Amino acid sequence: MELDVTGIAHGGVCVARHDGRVVFVADAIPGERVRARVTEARKKSFARAAVTEVLEASPDRRPHVWAEAALERDPEERAGGAEFGHITLERQRALKAEVLADAMKRFGGVELASEDDQDLAGVLADLVEPAPGDDETNGLGYRTRVRLHVDAESGMVGPYAARSRRVIPVASLPLASDGINQIAPLADSFEGAATVDLIDPAADDPRMLIGLAGEKTRTGAGDVIHELVEDRGFLVRAGGFWQVHREAPAILFTAVRDAVQDLIDAGRFDPAASNLDLYGGVGLLAAAMAEAAGPAIRVTSVESDPGATDDAAENLAELVGALAVTARVDRHLSELLKAAGPARDRMRRGTVVLDPPRSGAGGDVTAQLIELSPANIVYVACDPVALARDTKTLRDAGYELTSLRAFDIFPHTHHFESLAVFER
Repeated sequence: MELDVTGIAHGGVCVARHDGRVVFVADAIPGERVRARVTEARKKSFARAAVTEVLEASPDRRPHVWAEAALERDPEERAGGAEFGHITLERQRALKAEVLADAMKRFGGVELASEDDQDLAGVLADLVEPAPGDDETNGLGYRTRVRLHVDAESGMVGPYAARSRRVIPVASLPLASDGINQIAPLADSFEGAATVDLIDPAADDPRMLIGLAGEKTRTGAGDVIHELVEDRGFLVRAGGFWQVHREAPAILFTAVRDAVQDLIDAGRFDPAASNLDLYGGVGLLAAAMAEAAGPAIRVTSVESDPGATDDAAENLAELVGALAVTARVDRHLSELLKAAGPARDRMRRGTVVLDPPRSGAGGDVTAQLIELSPANIVYVACDPVALARDTKTLRDAGYELTSLRAFDIFPHTHHFESLAVFER
């Protein structure tokens, strides 16, 4: 079908209409006219399609940064993971800003820019901040973590196709760092394996982790590697979570540190209160809090992965008031809700930093936070819709959204991170 592409949707696809039905179009840019193949039409209200030919191109279209994901390939054979790779970096950030603004308005009740504003594009232009160095490299070579999958029948290695579990063999990984590309086994066979994880630490040699089919553990996943954020070292299990962009840990560390510093300057931060770092991982953001508030800060980092908690305990060891706890966040908050008197008062004076999974904190955890009623909440989000929904819940409970930033630490994809500050 031929389609006029009118907008951007959450999830990296564009929006068009055909015979009154919404069509979500992959590999397009708003403003283009394209020919697209329907890939899914099981729902009466919408369909999914992928561009096969551009009839009227956007001035922001560029040759795709990844040959294996380009229009010249059949849609079913395009590698996934670089769905914005055909768009200029500046327009990518503008589209992400539109998605964030739309989500905050529709789900959060917050208007970042009015549709009546004559310079809507200008208002949103600087909302999503680029990572240092990306403009110079066209957003390539930034990934220090890559997961490849293994085809069960052939043993061939590659990424999944977009919106699929089908392995696509590739000859290159343009978003990956030089270290990753040096060890990427793109021409090898890994029969019996399920995944191949490639890691390029800041202070160690690149390494490969093999996940065998039917097994949860990966060879070498428990090995300790060393990462650097500015001049601060962090221990991380090789199989543990660490931001994939080479600059992302420093960007988020600095953003949280600055947010806490602003609270300190406003007289709203109490280092002796019951401060929390929820979904704390290896303690990156708890360390950022301490960078602003000083080593005497009282902070508890809560993480469900025991390995990450062990790493956090090591990374926060010089902070006398820091504690790393292995627990599900909701269960830990349930225990805190049982406290009374001075303990609850310390909680009300505290600041909570949280970095939840893509689904967001959600109703249960957000409700617990509201009941605990900390003075401030610093929310790091990787999904704008989840953030917007939690924003509405917090605002309805009396919290004010006082700051919102976004960071383009996933160039050539639709993903980005946001940081929102709420004050009671």
